[in-house]
Amino acid sequence: MLGGGGMNPRKMKQMMKQMGIDVTELDVEEVVIRTDDEDLVFDGPQVTRMDAQGQETYQVVGEPESVDPGTGGSGAGPAAELDAGDGDGDAEAAGLAIPEDDVMIVAERAGVSEEDAIEALEAEEGDLAAAIARLE
Repeated sequence: MLGGGGMNPRKMKQMMKQMGIDVTELDVEEVVIRTDDEDLVFDGPQVTRMDAQGQETYQVVGEPESVDPGTGGSGAGPAAELDAGDGDGDAEAAGLAIPEDDVMIVAERAGVSEEDAIEALEAEEGDLAAAIARLE
């Protein structure tokens, strides 16, 4: 996760929560980073999402394989590569790949049903902070 210089991980997590920083480990199969020169394909990486005051940051840990541009990844395009969910949600049928974890976060934070959370995420094009703000 994050280096704490020998700090107790539990204490680190508690301090981050007090500062409004939410850290979530994502269960992903593959990450593809596309550049003009190459595609970097990470198979089975460790991915951490950090939400600090509405700004999301992703950390990818793993060994990438460098492939020619446009040939990397097993997904069916950019939307498939961004979807870390399991693909069985209602948002998938609507054409917007919203990870189930995002739905659960919005529902929990805003105190609403999963269906309301999905509607808010769809309306805000997957932006968690905007979806939560919309529901509050």
